[in-house]
Amino acid sequence: MSEKKQHRNILFAVIGTTAVIGAVAAIGTLALGHEEDIIQGQVEVAEYRVSSKVPGRILELRVKEGDYVNVGDTLAIIDAPDVKAKLTQAESAEMAADAMDEMAAKGARQETVNAAFAMLQQAKAGLEIAEKSYNRVQRLFDEGVVSAQKRDEAFASYKAMEAQVKAAQSQYDMALNGARKEEKRAAKAQAMRAKGAVAEVSSYINETMQIAQMAGEVSDVFPKVGELVGTGAPIMSVSIMDDLWGTFNVREDQLGGIKTGSVIKAWVPAYNKEIRLKVFYMKDQGSYAVWKATKSNGQYDLKTFEVKARPIDSIEGLRPGMSLILRH
Repeated sequence: MSEKKQHRNILFAVIGTTAVIGAVAAIGTLALGHEEDIIQGQVEVAEYRVSSKVPGRILELRVKEGDYVNVGDTLAIIDAPDVKAKLTQAESAEMAADAMDEMAAKGARQETVNAAFAMLQQAKAGLEIAEKSYNRVQRLFDEGVVSAQKRDEAFASYKAMEAQVKAAQSQYDMALNGARKEEKRAAKAQAMRAKGAVAEVSSYINETMQIAQMAGEVSDVFPKVGELVGTGAPIMSVSIMDDLWGTFNVREDQLGGIKTGSVIKAWVPAYNKEIRLKVFYMKDQGSYAVWKATKSNGQYDLKTFEVKARPIDSIEGLRPGMSLILRH
């Protein structure tokens, strides 16, 4: 009897163990089947970098990291003596070109104009005398008092004085009108070119004072006062705090109907709050890095998508880098 009882106890123990294992397996399967997917993203912000078109030395930094700046605020001042020297050269060239243009427009000096006018009057007086002399000789020739040669000599003198008057008139007109039209246009173009050079160098001078183009928070300042910066080298970064969004890397089997324009909910651990976001961007990431190969067990490859969404519900103090949690 004791041996049978022992066998019976062993049988009950095996049955009990099997039941416990089955219950644990059922509970585990149930729990695993209801395990929710957790997708962690973060808050990102639009930034712009402040840089200069001219090389120089940082003379002054007007802001520091964490400062909020408005449009038009001075951020940094750069010392660029080379550009200032070029501005002096350009301004001198402009003055010279303006003087040449003015001289071409005004024409000859007044003394030259007066001298040409005097020569013209003298030639006209000579023409008047030559004309009277020719008319007198012509009458005498008609009366037979003088020879034809005398008449011809008087006529030639009269015509010579006429030509002299025309030449004097041309000299006077030239002195009065100044340079030719082509020369005036050339002088005007040279003056405009010089003004353009001054405007160009002045724009570089303006670049020595860096001004905030958009309102935001200074997130990084790279050089120190006294350091040299090259053309296009970043001086600081400004975060546009009004342009925040959340970024998530979501495997395609976890998208759950997420699409551009849809509204999703995310948990913000920093404030222990849930916010709504509207999806505005979705793009698959490079397959070389984010494919999850599942073909070995008869399924398919899974891609990861970058999903970006802007907050619909605002939370005061929400900052770049804070975590966002999606639960599916």
